[in-house]
Amino acid sequence: MKYLQGQPQELPGNRARLAGYQARHFLFSVAGGVATLTLDRPERKNPLTFESYAELRELFRALAYADDVKAIVITGAGENFCSGGDVHEIIGPLTRLDMPGLLAFTRMTGDVVKAMRACPQPVIAAIDGVCAGAGSMLALASDIRLGTERSKTAFLFTRVGLAGCDMGACALLPRVIGQGRASELLYTGRSMSGAEGERWGFYNSLHAPESLLKAAQDFAQGLADGPTFAHGMTKKMLQQEWNMGVDEAIEAEAQAQAICMATNDFHRAYHAFVAKQKPVFEGD
Repeated sequence: MKYLQGQPQELPGNRARLAGYQARHFLFSVAGGVATLTLDRPERKNPLTFESYAELRELFRALAYADDVKAIVITGAGENFCSGGDVHEIIGPLTRLDMPGLLAFTRMTGDVVKAMRACPQPVIAAIDGVCAGAGSMLALASDIRLGTERSKTAFLFTRVGLAGCDMGACALLPRVIGQGRASELLYTGRSMSGAEGERWGFYNSLHAPESLLKAAQDFAQGLADGPTFAHGMTKKMLQQEWNMGVDEAIEAEAQAQAICMATNDFHRAYHAFVAKQKPVFEGD
């Protein structure tokens, strides 16, 4: 928790609260069980630094234990999402690092994606304008992506002489948009427009720039008001079943569903149905 300002409030049962967390390298707030994380360097199109990478990694790891956060929205300030690693604060210093130092950095950036995929809360990315490099990976690591017509997503690693296989891109992108389309974007580094991204399945939906964040927060609120323990199980199964055969996946889902059937939310839903009422879920 080195990069977290103040330790999260520890609770029984390996749980914690993050509502009071004060981020150092971006904005973070919690309302109604929805956390909003805003990359906040609009004058530079919200690039990442060594410090913001590290804080993102530690925050998403902490979110795995946060019982006051039920869904997460990640967005960028101004009219852009994220331009990737800061050219002056990251790219320049990387050219002077030795191999062990470079590997430590690339592992850290990959750990951000691992932490996003491992936290039980659904992550909704609200993407306007530029979404490039590592920014495109933050979007790709999210569970749901909302964009605008002017969104420009580019996995531009080849443009700076690197492979397209950064932060899990070669594993995640083909699963979202297909092998051929992913190959084109990763080889060329070209921008994918908002309309193209929606057509290919990268974006779940497109919105007007002025209504994008509200749409993402409303979507997140709907999830936060639902059976959040079960949502966490859905996310875990979506992640784990990539590496399973069909028979193995069916067995894993049988076990997961049996666990969910033992929750109070499952019983609340049944009793609400019998009473012809809408269930009020509490995430337990």
